[in-house]
This record gives sequence, C-alpha cells and structure tokens, in this order.
Amino acid sequence: MTEHALDSRDLARMITDEELGKWTAWMRAAGRPETTIGLRVYHVRRVLRELGTSPWTLTVEQLVEHLASKDWAPETRRGYRASLRAFYTWAQACGRRQDSPAHLLPPVRVPRGVPRPTPDEVYRAALSAADDRARLMVTLAAVCGLRRGEIAHLRREDVIPDLIGHSLIVHGKGGHVRNVPLPNRLARDLLELPPGWMFPSRARAGTHLTPAHVGKLVSRLMPEGWTTHTLRHRCATVAYATGGRDLRAVQELLGHAKPETTARYTQVPVDAVRAAVMAAAS
Repeated sequence: MTEHALDSRDLARMITDEELGKWTAWMRAAGRPETTIGLRVYHVRRVLRELGTSPWTLTVEQLVEHLASKDWAPETRRGYRASLRAFYTWAQACGRRQDSPAHLLPPVRVPRGVPRPTPDEVYRAALSAADDRARLMVTLAAVCGLRRGEIAHLRREDVIPDLIGHSLIVHGKGGHVRNVPLPNRLARDLLELPPGWMFPSRARAGTHLTPAHVGKLVSRLMPEGWTTHTLRHRCATVAYATGGRDLRAVQELLGHAKPETTARYTQVPVDAVRAAVMAAAS
C-alpha cells in the first residue's frame, strides 16, 4: 500500500507507532523497568488505535468518552490514566504538543484492597505437586515474598552469605534492590543450582523465564484464583502474625515503598481484632 492509499486511520497508526518508539527510548533512558514500559506502551497504543486518531489532535472530550465506555475495574482504569498522563508528559517535554488532554482526566478512586493470602492447605498442596523448579518458585513467593518478575530475574550469584546464614539479593520494581534473609534449607537448595540464571529458559538459550511464564508455572499448581501474587499475600500475612506484628519489617521484606501498600497485603489476625474490641469495651 502506498502512502497516498493510506486512509486517516492507517496514517494515525503509523504516526503512533513511530512516536511510541521514541517514547519507549525515553522511558528506557530514565531507567524504567521493561515490564512498566511494556504496560504503558500497550495502554497508550490500544487507546490511540481504538480511537483511530493522531495523538496530537486528540481532545480530552474524546478521551473521556472512550474511557467511560469501558467496563474496567478501577485499578485497570487508573492504570490507563497513568499511562496516558506519562505519554503526554513526554510529548510536552519534547515539544510534540503544548497541552495534555490526559492531565485533564478526572482522578480514579480505587476501593481499598483486601488481603487475599493463599490458604495454607493450598500452599502445601502446591509444594507437594510441584517439581523441583516450581517448588523453588512457590517457596520464594510464599516464604520470601518475591514477585514473579523478581523470581524470573534471580541468579545463583544473588545468594550471598550474611552474619547468620545467607541472604538473597532481590532486584525489585523501579530498580530498587533489597536483601531478603533465606531459611537455611532454601539457601542450600538455591546454592545447589548451577551458576547463572536460577530459572533459565529452555526455549531461548542464555535467557531466563519471563515473569508471565513463572506465574503460569506456579498458578497451574493451585486452584483457579490463587497465584504468585496471593502467595505474596500469604508471606505478608504469616510474617506479620508470627514475626512480632511489625508492619515495617514486613514492608522491608516485600520491598514496598509505603506501609499503606503493605497493609493491603497483610491480613490482621482475628485474635488481634478481638483484642481491640475487648479493649474498647472495657
């Protein structure tokens, strides 16, 4: 198809692809994680292609009407809004556009999240059904609180000695690095792995499994609805209940920037709530 044969929608797609590539380079230069970049680009690409218009002529009214037509959960809606705002922040900084329709979008209220820890019987059954590789993944999520992306990027060299035993260097979201203490048995199992990626890809030599593949391997061991993320909730809940009920310690373990986020992962023990009620009644 020649340039003259392109209709307005095709031309808008070409412009979008070119500009999104430049925005991607901008985010990489800023050190944004590839997972974040991929999600941001997907959000903006989808909105612009569904609207079929150039990002430089898009109005806030068009954006509002389009987003209002979607039957999305509040978290999803907030994610799209954040991606569009990030895109137009770049556009303004690079002189592509003077105004930003995305910054006029109304804020999205998200209901407070409820902790959803994987039940202990589900966790134990997953361990029993897993092979050696998947068992390590399940344990790293449920005991050490690692995200699936953090599990995917682990190397054997990330296991290091500390004053008591061994710790794990975890490369978290936003480039943040934390050290997670390891139970002795888990440390021994990890140290028995060959050097390099702990979970190498069997399809692509020299690379590691993708976070999505790690999540798939873990989720298939449990009933529907239980995931690496709910195992992380399990870690937060158990660590809080049996580790002195220190929310700050759990925050450091999970690598959260704010304790409010950790609170959404941590189910408060029933006896603690009962004790609070009894104290109020006394």
